[in-house]
Amino acid sequence: MLDPSSSEEEGDEILEVEHKEVAAPQSLGGARLSPGRAADGHGGTGLQPRGRGCGVGRPSSPSPSVGSDKEKEDLEKMQREEEEKKKRLQLYVFVMRCIAYPFNAKQPTDMARRQQKISKQHLQTVKERFQSFLHGETQIVADEAFINAVQSYYDVFLKSDRVSRMVQSGGCSASDSREVFKKHIEKRVRSLPEIDGLSKETVLSSWMAKFDTIYRGEEDPRKHQQRMTASAASELILSKDQLYEMFQQILGIKKFEHQLLYNACQLDNPDEQAAQIRRELDGRLQMADQIARHGGRFPRFASREMETMYIEELRSSVNLLMANLESMPVSKGGEFKLQKLKRGHNTSIMDMGQEDENTLSKSDVVLSFTLEVVIMEVQGLKSLAPNRIVYCTMEVEGGHKLQTDQAEASKPTWGTQGDFTTTQPLPAVKVKLFTESTGVLALEDKELGKVVLHPTPNSPKQSELHKMTVSKGCPDNDLKIKLAIRMDKPQNMKHCGYLWAIGKNVWKRWKKRFFVLVQVSQYTFAMCSYREKKAEPVELLQLDGYTVDYTDPQPGLDGGRTFFNAVKEGDTVIFASDDEQDRILWVQAMYRATGQSHKPVPPTQVQKLNSRGGTAPQLDAPISQFYADRAQKHGMDEFISANPCNFDHGSLFELVQRLTLDHRLNDSYSCLGWFSPGQVFVLDEYCARYGVRGCHRHLCYLSDLLERAENGAMIDPTLLHYSFAFCASHVHGNRPDGIGTVTVEEKERFEEIKERLRVLLENQITHFRYCFPFGRPEGALKATLSLLERVLMKDIVTPVPQEEVKAVIRKCLEQAALVNYQRLSEYAKLEENVGRLVTPAKKLEDTIRLAELVIEVLQQNEEHHAEAFAWWSDLMVEHAETFLCLYSADMDAALEVQPPDSWDSFPLFQLLNDFLRVDFNLCNGKFHKHLQDLYAPLVVRYVDLMESSIAQSIHRGFERESWEPVNNGSGTSEDLFWKLDALQTFIKDLHWPEEEFGKHLETRLKLMSSDMIESCVKRTRAAFEAKLQKSSRATDFRVPQSICTMFNVMVDAKAQSAKLCAMDLGQERQYHSQIDNLIEETVKEMITLLVAKFVVILESVLAKLSRYDEGTLFSSFLSFTVKAASKYVDVPKPGMDVADGYVTFVRHSQDMLREKVNEEVYIERLFDQWYTSTMNLLGTWLTDRMDLQLHVYQLKILIRIVKKKYRDFRLQGVLDSTLNSKMYETVRNRLTLEEATASVREGGMQGISMKDSDEEDNDN
Repeated sequence: MLDPSSSEEEGDEILEVEHKEVAAPQSLGGARLSPGRAADGHGGTGLQPRGRGCGVGRPSSPSPSVGSDKEKEDLEKMQREEEEKKKRLQLYVFVMRCIAYPFNAKQPTDMARRQQKISKQHLQTVKERFQSFLHGETQIVADEAFINAVQSYYDVFLKSDRVSRMVQSGGCSASDSREVFKKHIEKRVRSLPEIDGLSKETVLSSWMAKFDTIYRGEEDPRKHQQRMTASAASELILSKDQLYEMFQQILGIKKFEHQLLYNACQLDNPDEQAAQIRRELDGRLQMADQIARHGGRFPRFASREMETMYIEELRSSVNLLMANLESMPVSKGGEFKLQKLKRGHNTSIMDMGQEDENTLSKSDVVLSFTLEVVIMEVQGLKSLAPNRIVYCTMEVEGGHKLQTDQAEASKPTWGTQGDFTTTQPLPAVKVKLFTESTGVLALEDKELGKVVLHPTPNSPKQSELHKMTVSKGCPDNDLKIKLAIRMDKPQNMKHCGYLWAIGKNVWKRWKKRFFVLVQVSQYTFAMCSYREKKAEPVELLQLDGYTVDYTDPQPGLDGGRTFFNAVKEGDTVIFASDDEQDRILWVQAMYRATGQSHKPVPPTQVQKLNSRGGTAPQLDAPISQFYADRAQKHGMDEFISANPCNFDHGSLFELVQRLTLDHRLNDSYSCLGWFSPGQVFVLDEYCARYGVRGCHRHLCYLSDLLERAENGAMIDPTLLHYSFAFCASHVHGNRPDGIGTVTVEEKERFEEIKERLRVLLENQITHFRYCFPFGRPEGALKATLSLLERVLMKDIVTPVPQEEVKAVIRKCLEQAALVNYQRLSEYAKLEENVGRLVTPAKKLEDTIRLAELVIEVLQQNEEHHAEAFAWWSDLMVEHAETFLCLYSADMDAALEVQPPDSWDSFPLFQLLNDFLRVDFNLCNGKFHKHLQDLYAPLVVRYVDLMESSIAQSIHRGFERESWEPVNNGSGTSEDLFWKLDALQTFIKDLHWPEEEFGKHLETRLKLMSSDMIESCVKRTRAAFEAKLQKSSRATDFRVPQSICTMFNVMVDAKAQSAKLCAMDLGQERQYHSQIDNLIEETVKEMITLLVAKFVVILESVLAKLSRYDEGTLFSSFLSFTVKAASKYVDVPKPGMDVADGYVTFVRHSQDMLREKVNEEVYIERLFDQWYTSTMNLLGTWLTDRMDLQLHVYQLKILIRIVKKKYRDFRLQGVLDSTLNSKMYETVRNRLTLEEATASVREGGMQGISMKDSDEEDNDN
């Protein structure tokens, strides 16, 4: 029980002062405020005392009528607030009783634990922590991948306005933000490459640990854990004091008001609370009987037949409560269980003479007592020697005997405790003192003294001295023993003591007896009289049907000072006590036992506590009376004594449930409308105890939840579904709680709530992205769809046709597409451009930005909401198409204003197409086909223009071509191949979704590439031929860089054609083969032309040698001149400069071609043809002079040319089979023969010989 505190006393003083202040305006306003009302006004709903403001000294108002109206309004406001306060105080009394003695409900332990709610301040703090991490201001080490994931999470989730709305609605918890991040990073981690020794699960757990560190910031994890543990415990179960405190906050009750009510209602006394329940239940039964007998006012039922059923339901509900009460133990925590006795619908009248099943026998009221006997010391023991051994024994008559330890006679102290159990309310406890016998033949120890005590549960518990009866032969006549006897009261014994009594059927003689009030069950009590050392009562009176009250002293009855009686039809039992306090205790105990509605009031009020005989049980009555007087003084008595049967508990419960829901939604948990276990327990107990109909409860709950949801609060649809299903089942007669009656009000209210719920659900589905952002709370959207299907049912048996549900959801999703796109457009700020001149480029940029947002929305829908719509996946596809269709209007408008032949819009197509083509549902859908139809002409036009542009660039490029080497070819060829490759890559990157058109584009580009490369090859060949024609025909000819570049163009064309002209399809490979053939043929022609050039140069050399042919004038003249000159000067070898010039030309040409041409095959082919052609030319030239002898100078030049040519071409890799051809052998043999002939002539060969042609010469 709460002790009166200083704050309570202060509250009393405040109330008294307020009462004095309020007294002045009472006469002014025409309504008198009681002290209780003054107390109510102070209690807490805005009522303020007007004392001084309404006093005599107040100046008069300039306008009396206005002043009086204002006073009237103020007074009416005060009265309304006073009535509201009184209502809440009365409601709090009922709630307190439910908490103090619950017998129907328990605090549930299986409810889902709610997570801590994220507030606006907390969200801002979390944002700042993540910003600090992204700016590198924390000590958290992270890699680039994690930083990118956090940046994306910050941009997409934390900065989202939908999350802000979710926080504002109270539905966002720390768990939600963590789960969203976890889902966000799972895809990223799965896409990372595998790392040896590091699993992706390890990466995930590491990232989540870092996330928790960032989220928590600098908070101490231990404090955080302690706070979480404490909050979790408060979510699971609350103590009674915590429940009282919670409902004080809910109902606006002040602490001192609670203390007054708590003490006056004796909430700490379970017997008083059980008695209160019995009185309430009897009152409800009487009310039901009264309605049945006199046709009381019934609620309006759906059918007339339900009135009889209603009476039966009232009675059965009370009987169920009685059965629950019967199963309760007498006192919480005790092992004793009450006997279960049957009870009828009404208070039974049980006479002792009736031998029915409810009559008690003496064996039904057997009690069990626990005695503790503690022997402290013995005084007055003088005759024994100091070292003699003494000890004590103790026993309860009829039980076993216990012995203390041994002690010396000089110090006979023990402190030994003996525990006994007995069934005797008046047991005899014997304690004896012994000393050990010293005689040799003594068989027993000597008894020195004894004491016999008769304790009762009311006996003093402290140790006391008792005079012992001294045995014969003991000289110590003044022996005293100090001991304590504690006799515990069993739980089913409610009171005991000595009373005088006389009755008609029992206790027929006025006599003082020891009485015990025994509780056999919650509804069965008996007054039993006992004799000493007897376990069964001598007589008993079953109190069912009796009424106890105070009475005046009865004349003619001697004995007893204060009287009270128990009256029943046909019987009266008069009791008398020797003490007023004892009488009050007896009357209160019997008042609780009888269950009577009349509360006995003592004839004289006790003002001071009487400490005489001041044991704890005797103080109970005066203290409770003191608290009752105190509550009456402060105006609380009307709330305490109010009969619960006279109240409309339906409206009271509706109020307390609404206030409890407000309190719950404003606490620190993301409850989504679910009550805490403690709140569920109190509300369950209230409904059961005060008969609140289950349907009414859930209808009120649904109404309150809908009101909060309509105002933006996050409410769990599963909770709505549960209450709606209950109400629907009840209204359609399925009796979910056993109640078969259905009122008209319940049906009408159910239909109203059903319509409100349907509208709410359709609105939530329409705004699913904003009501359930990022799929949170988890499973809420799926539950909303399920609930909508339930709400659309006409009854609880017939399922609603799927087409009807589908039509509703389709309509919602169509509206959702419009809502989502409007909000997205506002977010992208496209509306700002309305009415202003916007450039096409800016409009296109905005459209591309909007497309990115559109794709992001559709991806989020798929990621977070697709699972909920899994059953209606086709509708989600329609929703996406509708959403894209809305976007297409803006897209079309933006594309229309783009200048012609502008290709800046292709990124838009790539962005949208890359998203749509991988989506199974949207690929080649309505919007996708519209996109293709829109861009197909643009692509064709782009390809046409590119083809024309490339053709023109080829024409202009080759006209101005310098044939300087650029990468693998010339400038024009490189530009051509780059453009062709870029065009094909661009078209390929479009990933055109329609297979036929895509194939057409590819075929066209391959063909175009083939044509362009063919043109390039032909132009190159023409340039090659022209270049050769313009070059020198003599040995001073040097192969130019441009010739090599042209060869390289051919090489590059062949390589590029393999990539640009080849197709994987069978017959289309002809493009590649045709261009390959062309290139090969052209290369052959170019080699032939170049070899022909080389042959022409050799022919020029041979033409010079032809002048020395035998028989010509020039030959004779030249020979004579040389011979004549050689006599006087050293003449150089004639013709060697011609040979050296040709050899230099050959070597330079070989080196240039080998170095600058990129294709080895072409070089080898060229050298083979060059060698073969020139060797053939030499052979032909010699053959033509078969009949002529070669001039010595011709011979020397030819030997040098042939020998050097053979060696140089062998060094260039020409095969021996080619080198040692038949023509070479012919030429070699001829030259060898000519050499032999010339060597015998005058002058000889001067060291030039053909035989060394196979060996290396020292000269170059």
